[in-house]
Amino acid sequence: MAKASSKAQFICQSCGAVHSRWMGKCEACGEWNSIVEERVEAAPKGLGGNTKKGNVIQFEDLKSESPVLPRANSGISEFDRVVGGGLVPGSAVLIGGDPGIGKSTLLLQLVCTLAKMNVHCAYISGEEAVDQVRLRAKRLDLADSPVDLASATNVRDIVKSMTNDNGKKAYDIMVIDSIQTMYVDTVDSAPGTVTQVRTSTQELIRNSKRLGITLLIVGHVTKEGTIAGPRVLEHMVDTVLYFEGDRGHQFRILRGVKNRFGPTDEIGVFEMAGVGLVEVQNPSALFLSERSENVPGSAVLAGLEGSRPVLVEIQALVAPTAYSTPKRAVVGWAANRLSMILAVLEARCGFILAGMDVYLNVAGGLRISEPAADLAVAVAIISAASGDPVPHDTVIMGEIGLAGEIRHVSQPDLRLKEAAKLGFKAAFIPKPPKSSNQKLSDHGMKVESFERLDQITKLFKKPPSKHEYDD
Repeated sequence: MAKASSKAQFICQSCGAVHSRWMGKCEACGEWNSIVEERVEAAPKGLGGNTKKGNVIQFEDLKSESPVLPRANSGISEFDRVVGGGLVPGSAVLIGGDPGIGKSTLLLQLVCTLAKMNVHCAYISGEEAVDQVRLRAKRLDLADSPVDLASATNVRDIVKSMTNDNGKKAYDIMVIDSIQTMYVDTVDSAPGTVTQVRTSTQELIRNSKRLGITLLIVGHVTKEGTIAGPRVLEHMVDTVLYFEGDRGHQFRILRGVKNRFGPTDEIGVFEMAGVGLVEVQNPSALFLSERSENVPGSAVLAGLEGSRPVLVEIQALVAPTAYSTPKRAVVGWAANRLSMILAVLEARCGFILAGMDVYLNVAGGLRISEPAADLAVAVAIISAASGDPVPHDTVIMGEIGLAGEIRHVSQPDLRLKEAAKLGFKAAFIPKPPKSSNQKLSDHGMKVESFERLDQITKLFKKPPSKHEYDD
């Protein structure tokens, strides 16, 4: 075998982009001072025409049946919902989130719950000492759980500890907290660099799959909220979860963005309490628990996160601006989407907000990304500008197009069912398309359907202009 030579490369530690020379700013992601020189082993030469040492691949047809994947229920139903019904032996799960959001707390509660169910679990921390992990477990009232703790960063030692003296797997579940602290001693790079993160993850996943150990990996995130390191890291694992939330709120959202063994975009809702993370079985009731009645600018969205319907309050505030350029502030939604809604209101509905500051907030700390929130946002802005409150018992859903049309949303029946269960009596929804043969059940609610946004603006008073505010 030809000996592989090493060469120097300049790699961005934020996005993994490779550059031919050092630069102060990465052209791929825009980060400053993130490019570091690394020694990378050059790949050996190709096979050429010599294929005699290869083995013929065994193919199967699509009709072949595979055994049902065994799953281990974690005892935390919100976590099981996100991963698709439980942990699959030999799978690799990557969990990312902001510092201090609760990733380590969630995983410690997870392995402690599994350990009490006679599942052999190991928690390996590269950031904290064993005593620090013990203190957290004691604070969470989990000190009596039979979990093996270790503080290690050498991947060679971790792989060796995966097996017992008989060569069989020593654990069923293993937590690595975090992958950015791990290193392979044969790689000439510092821990946390792109090369080390990629190599460490590859070694850990390869051995865990060989032994059938479920691997739970914690990953740091960049300031943009994406998992730090090379993008290939997310391709190597089976499941990618993001732990989201605002430190100012007690709610935490576990969101699945990739899952080879289940659906994506599922969410699990937790509440940060004194005893750790507590499951929230009915997040809609929790998100709406502090909602005020008959306040202009408040609208309830009947949203859908994965397969779970979620009702959340959209709050808007419109006020005259004191500057030449009006301010647009958004929390929990896309700022570009808000600009589009305001443009449609002005161009298609004659709802002039050019001299007004507009503030938008998704109450409860939840981040909404689905287009079905457009109509609820528009109604909240119309209500705030006109001073007319939205009826307290009304939910809203619908996507808005640039022509001012209100478009159909997915699974409206499931959304209305959740709203009726929480006591809502009316709904604003898009008019079903003519080609749709599906009959929509109103679930005992007064359902009003609309084709265009200007039909809804007529239900509210015309907002006063900036000059009328000044007077």
